[in-house]
Amino acid sequence: MFRTNNLASRAKGTIEIMKINRPLSASLNSALGHNLVDKRIEILRLVGQSGSISQAARDAKISYKAAWQAIDTLTNLAGVVLVERAVGGQGGGGANITPAGQKLLSIANLLNDSRQQLFASFNADELSLPGALPVLSGMNLRTSMRNQLPCRIAKIEVQGQVARVHLELAGGAKLVSRITKASAELLTLKKNLEVLALCKATAVSVALKQPLQAGGASKLQALTGSAVRISRGKFGDEISLQLGAELQIVGFAAPELKVKIGDAVFASIDEAAVVIALAG
Repeated sequence: MFRTNNLASRAKGTIEIMKINRPLSASLNSALGHNLVDKRIEILRLVGQSGSISQAARDAKISYKAAWQAIDTLTNLAGVVLVERAVGGQGGGGANITPAGQKLLSIANLLNDSRQQLFASFNADELSLPGALPVLSGMNLRTSMRNQLPCRIAKIEVQGQVARVHLELAGGAKLVSRITKASAELLTLKKNLEVLALCKATAVSVALKQPLQAGGASKLQALTGSAVRISRGKFGDEISLQLGAELQIVGFAAPELKVKIGDAVFASIDEAAVVIALAG
């Protein structure tokens, strides 16, 4: 189970960062450990069946945007590309599961079968445990934080009762999480520890220019990327940014900015909005 410096945003899983010589099965550990019955695994399976993100969304009774977010989150956690998409318009184009995605689904099926067999064996036992299933279900906590980024602690900077945890994402991008010193101690954070950075999409501000207040003594920080998906809205456009080969982050831009697909954009995040989770 993940422990976090925010009790309301605990998540279950194993944090893994993809390394050059690391077996593929190890990189998939993080995506699988998050929740065996997670909706995201279902979306990936539906994409494989239909060859279409939009059809998978319809079959799962969710929006096209939510379906892509499910794939993006799994990709972030796995550290490898799980779905390859064909060029198409809004809601169009095809999608193919990569060999890594197929392996993830195969392992998920095996784990789910084992889980069902385990519960069946307990149900068949004369000694029933009526309170066991609710307790076990509660262990599979999920979070509303859509941005989940595997990273490594580069250093920890203690300033009085505050700890600034410097994080390094895959590809070298930097991120800082500002938490209390007590939280850092309780989580036993240390240099080179692999963790998961969590952040709400509503806490990410997307702009076409790097904010002047980002960096320096300010508590704002900016990640650079390119806009890959846009959902227009009256009070703000939801933008999905590609940060690197396998990492994505979601934020919001003012509608008057008129961000377009392919634009280079900056995602500003307050240090206090970044939550740290780790396996324990």
